[in-house]
Order: sequence, then C-alpha cells, then structure tokens
Amino acid sequence: MASHRKSRPAGTRVAGIRTPALATAALTSVALLSQSADATPAADGAPSLEEVEKKVDALYRQAESATEKYNAAKERTGKQRKRVDTLLDDVARRTQKLNEARDELGSFAAAQYRTGASAPDTATFLLADSPQDYFDQTQLMSRLTTRQKGAVDDYVTEQSATMKKRREAAQGLQTLTETQSDLHTAKATVQRKLSDARAVLSRLTAEEKARLAAIEKEKREKAAEEAAELAKRQAAAEKAAQRQPDTSASSSSAPSSSSSGAYSTKAQKTLAFARAQIGKPYVWGATGPDSYDCSGLTQAAWKAAGVSLPRTTYDQVNAGTTVSLAAAQPGDLVFFYDDVTHVGIYIGDGMMIHAPKPGAYVREESLYYDGESAIHSVVRPA
Repeated sequence: MASHRKSRPAGTRVAGIRTPALATAALTSVALLSQSADATPAADGAPSLEEVEKKVDALYRQAESATEKYNAAKERTGKQRKRVDTLLDDVARRTQKLNEARDELGSFAAAQYRTGASAPDTATFLLADSPQDYFDQTQLMSRLTTRQKGAVDDYVTEQSATMKKRREAAQGLQTLTETQSDLHTAKATVQRKLSDARAVLSRLTAEEKARLAAIEKEKREKAAEEAAELAKRQAAAEKAAQRQPDTSASSSSAPSSSSSGAYSTKAQKTLAFARAQIGKPYVWGATGPDSYDCSGLTQAAWKAAGVSLPRTTYDQVNAGTTVSLAAAQPGDLVFFYDDVTHVGIYIGDGMMIHAPKPGAYVREESLYYDGESAIHSVVRPA
C-alpha cells in the first residue's frame, strides 16, 4: 500500500508475490480462468473474465499503493502539526516577554516625562521603526543608565527572536497545508480505486463469480504447494547446518546464540499478537485494534514485542536487516512488489499472517499467494 509509483527503496530483491487481486467476498472469487476460457474473448465484445480479473487486480493494487501514500502523508501531517503547535506556543511566550520589555521601557519614558528629563529622546525612541537604529546614536545611549541599557538590549533581542519564530511558524503552517493536501489527494485516490473495483465486480454474473471462485481455489492450492516446497528446503538446510562441526570458539558463538534467542523471544510475542488479530477486517489506513491495513498490522505486532517500526511499508523495509527468502525466520517481515506496497509477517513453513486487501480479513496465507515473482524482500526488524 503506497503512493502511485515511488522509487524503489534500497534493499535486495528476493523473489516474490503480488497482493491478492480481489478484496471483497466477490473479490476473492476473481482469478484466472482456465487457459481455454481466458484465451477466448466474449462473443458480444465484452471483456473476458481474465481481463476483468486483471483490471480488478490492478485497481486494488493501485488502491493499496495509494493507501501507503495516505499513511505517509498522515504521518507527515501529524509531525508537522506538532511542530507548528510548538512554534506557535514559542511565539506566544516570546510575544509576552516582548510586551513585558516594552512595558519596562514605557515606565522609563513615563519617569523621564514626569521629571522632564530627556523626554523628546525617549518619545522618539518609542516611536521609532527600529529601536536598534535609534540607539545606535551615541547621544541617547550616553544618557541611559545601566539598567535602562539592559532593558533596551533585552527588547531588541526579544523583538528579533520573536520575528524569527513568527516566520518559522508561518512557513510551518504552509508546509502543513501542503501535507494536508497530499493527505486528501491520497484518500480520494483510494476511495476512487475501490469504487471502480466494486463497479467492475458488480457487473459479474453469479455464474462468472462461481467460475472465478473455482480458479481462485486452484491458485490457493498451488500457492500452498509452493509454500510446502519452501518449508522442505528450509528444513533440509537447517539439518545440513546442524550436521556441520562447530569450528568457532565458544566465546564467539555465545553472543550469536544469545542474539538468536533474543530475536526468537521477540518473534514469538509478535506472532502471538498477529494470530490474535486473525479474522479482523482490512481497513485502509487502520492501525488497530479493531481493523488493520498491512503495515498497520506489522507495526502493531512488533510493537507488542517492544520493537517500534515506522508506519509505512516504504520505511519498514529499511528498518532491519535484509535476509534471503531461504533464510527467513518466523517474525521476519516479507515485502511484496517492486514499489514495496504490501507486507506480511512470516510464521514459518512458507506461510505468513497479513492483512491482504480491502474487503478481506487478517489471515494466514502462503507467501506465494500471488506468485513468487511478487516477493520483494525479507527483513529481520530486531
């Protein structure tokens, strides 16, 4: 779930999967037909079911991409709003200090006026556009007491600082307006893509939905077979590693074992949290506890283990160590697509827990649910 097309984040591509094409109960039925059915266009010129599947898949992928852009814009907006609030508070405090300094200078002027001393000079000072310009005149400076000079210096310094903070606050408000605009644009894009997908699906007949559901089932079965093959390869690699003699010194192997154990403990907490969310709906932009989008789920799951992850897939992909798919361990994050717009939590045996798409629910699923070529990378976050 990301923005339109974003430059691909740094990281080693592994081999991958594309997010599921369909996002509602009807969406789960959208899949490729048999080759003969797909290859033959509809007699009346209407799009074939294969074309419908591809269009819906593209719309939901675009919605997912826009969701990550929405997440990023929302995060930026929150940070910028906090910065602007801090600046405005600072300006208010400085303005108060400036007023106090002005009042003190006013008391000096009043005292001079009552005594008849230097009234014209003081009045000129208070009416001057720039106090510093006026006090550059040696004549008046020589007449001020030490306390008066200190009050003048404080006034000039505070005035300069206050004006600077006011400019910063104005710039911050402008930036906030821009990020809010990005947020609204991303939200509108998500809603438009989801609406378009629903419209396409609504035109399918019950028979077409049933045929597509059967094909989707075949895809899931094939993905499960690929997951089982990965599990076999990983198990074989682990056994081979165990048979190899340990040539490292005990002093050097102990820290490695300790580190592996610490990660395993965190991963177990992460997976326990993720499993408890199974069955909750996917909602774009959601971070729990009742619903999640894909990166919202991974962020919340690792938070349960005491690890803070960034909000978006774009940033999460860089929040750890990239490992090969063959070396994936339970708890690792698996990212999908060249633009890194989907993520799930690896649970072992070629399977993951993820929030798949609009209209679907958090579930366990094969890493190969959308094909091996869509897997972007595997990242170990802790």
